[in-house]
Amino acid sequence: MDYSRDGRFLLLGGRKAHVAAIDWMTKKLLCEVNVMESVHDVKWLHNENMFAVAQKEWVYIYDSQGIELHCLKQLDRVQRLEFLPYHFLLASGSSTGFLSWLDVSVGKIIASFPVKGRENIDVMTSNPANAVLCTGCANGTVAMWTPNIRKPVAKMLCHISAVRSVAVDTRGHLMATAGVDRHLKIWDIRNFKPLESYTLRLTASELAFSQRGLLAAAMGNVVEVYRGLGSSRTETESFSKTSAYMSHRTQNPITDLGFCPFEDVLGIGTGGGFSSLLIPGAGEPNFDAMEANPFRSKSQRREAEVKALLDK
Repeated sequence: MDYSRDGRFLLLGGRKAHVAAIDWMTKKLLCEVNVMESVHDVKWLHNENMFAVAQKEWVYIYDSQGIELHCLKQLDRVQRLEFLPYHFLLASGSSTGFLSWLDVSVGKIIASFPVKGRENIDVMTSNPANAVLCTGCANGTVAMWTPNIRKPVAKMLCHISAVRSVAVDTRGHLMATAGVDRHLKIWDIRNFKPLESYTLRLTASELAFSQRGLLAAAMGNVVEVYRGLGSSRTETESFSKTSAYMSHRTQNPITDLGFCPFEDVLGIGTGGGFSSLLIPGAGEPNFDAMEANPFRSKSQRREAEVKALLDK
């Protein structure tokens, strides 16, 4: 699942080949297709007119009507997708251990190289502040990658066991990591120093930051939301850090989660479908109309696309 940058559109992808794009505000269905292959990840591109789907063999790009536009055979067996909006780059991590960056404005791959050990890249996220990719490794390290250097620009030993999930907040200051050792750690990635460490009941398979700094962690069929992580508090408030701000239990294991921008909503994808949870204080109440406008018209969308290409 993936929300668009303005929080208006929602993209859903199921393991059994089902892909749907929805106008989340009006609940209008844009398109619904069956791609006849297993779907590993879905991602909106620069606007709601195109989205990428990582299928069993290759990555495909569809338009908002569900029509196939491109088949990217250079990106094979992709497990994770990330779109870098200010660079128009679609980054991918594959099960064969390759990291690739595709420039969607010209349709060319600008960089592609293997990670050390050729291990499966199933833990990957991007830093919204500087577009650096963060990948979790089986040896407990988090590696940071840029397309102009074939080696990691930085590596952090975060856990004594394999890293299960990674998330970076919208400001690019805090990074949350969860390992198989059931530890949840908060890092200041500006100076690579640990701020806090917690022991969870189960291993967190998915992590997500909201615009206001709330952290959601999925553990089996339970999702818990924490607030105030990484901030200074008094001793009387320290207990509320370890206890969840909100908690919810589902019938099926949680496979994906994400906060909706500019809304107090947490979307969770499970083995039985998609659900939305109300999380007060999660979304940013004020949006910049020049950056991401949920109510923009078609002409404003076209102007924003041209301006983004010129800024690139």
